[in-house]
Amino acid sequence: MIAKIGKSANLYGALAYNNTKVDKENGKILMVNKMIETLNGQYSVGQLFRSFEPYLIANRNTEKHTLHISLNPDPKDLVSDDRFRQIAEEYMDAVGYGEQPFVVFKHTDIDRTHIHIVSVCVDEQGRKISDKFERVRSMKVCRELEKKHSLIAATEKEHQVKSKVFKPVNYKAGDVKSQIASLVRHLPNYYKFQTLGEYNALLSLFNITTEKIDSEIEGKKNKGLLYFPLNKKGEKAGIPLKASLFGKKAVLSALEQHFEKCKVTLKNHACKQTLKSVISKTLKHTDDEVNFKKQLLEQGINVVVRRNDSDRIYGITFIDHNSKTVWNGSRLGKELSANVFNDIWNKGIIINSTTPGLIERTELHIDREDIASEETHSFFNFLYSNKHENGLVEDFGGLLPYAQDEDYEELDFSNRMKKKSRYKKN
Repeated sequence: MIAKIGKSANLYGALAYNNTKVDKENGKILMVNKMIETLNGQYSVGQLFRSFEPYLIANRNTEKHTLHISLNPDPKDLVSDDRFRQIAEEYMDAVGYGEQPFVVFKHTDIDRTHIHIVSVCVDEQGRKISDKFERVRSMKVCRELEKKHSLIAATEKEHQVKSKVFKPVNYKAGDVKSQIASLVRHLPNYYKFQTLGEYNALLSLFNITTEKIDSEIEGKKNKGLLYFPLNKKGEKAGIPLKASLFGKKAVLSALEQHFEKCKVTLKNHACKQTLKSVISKTLKHTDDEVNFKKQLLEQGINVVVRRNDSDRIYGITFIDHNSKTVWNGSRLGKELSANVFNDIWNKGIIINSTTPGLIERTELHIDREDIASEETHSFFNFLYSNKHENGLVEDFGGLLPYAQDEDYEELDFSNRMKKKSRYKKN
């Protein structure tokens, strides 16, 4: 069993995303501990949040007060709901959070059924609960629970062997060809994308882009791809490299086959509606591009925006590292197309958060320098902590390919408090 421990300042968002799974019948609440219970066992986000509110009010100076844990048995383990409840309680007791309020969600939207536990890491007096050697203790507890409940063992060493390390390309350091090869040979194994544009959006996170070749030499048509490294500004740097140098999975014909397979796979995939819901809600609760990107990144979603020379947004792509899928905005829905974001961020039109679909004009002042230099954060603390300029964990730690498919709706907690009265209507 693999445990992932995340710390954040966005309690409401963590609750909201997990509850979205429940609303869409892709999950359910298995249990609550030391929380206000309802007569029918059903909860709104607001009801769940109120049980944690006294702890947040008492909080002294802990910035990342929200605890979000996923417990992931081996896919071959058949764990009943009662057993999951028992495992959750025993795990929380053993790692020092047994006396805290917490809610346990079961996720069933992917083949590997798993649970998420949302809690806070400050006690009733507002003091931070010690997290000294927390990850070491967590690994030890997982090994003990595997033995007790006859689960398939998953040691950290085995976990790391399964994980492929992906690092962004640095065109100034080392063999660029080898750096690009280590990515493009493997990314299609883990990510689903349906167009060359979506593939390029994914590659841009690793400082790579491709360009299609379509020429004719002596009456012979020549189609293919060139790969380019990118500098920090996203500009082509260094010499172009033919796709054939990187193996058959990197060439255009293989990618086109991948596009077609992904179109079939993703046509009615549950991750599309879940992602759309997360993006739409985040858009309604943010006022500018910086916060929008930041909040989605904290949920494991990168946003790639393309602008022309006049600063008009002509493309927007969402890369969900949880489901490992890439989506052009318009593919998710007209309301998430590039034109909509251009109107919101460039023309000062914002979504009215109380009436779905209604927009109203207002003044928005966006500092473009802030967008270029924004500080980004990852919601989950994966195996490594080196941050890359794109906001991703530099070597992706546990994200690839052995990521536990966590999707987190994280609305900025400060916005939650400012708009508290609205949420209390839930």
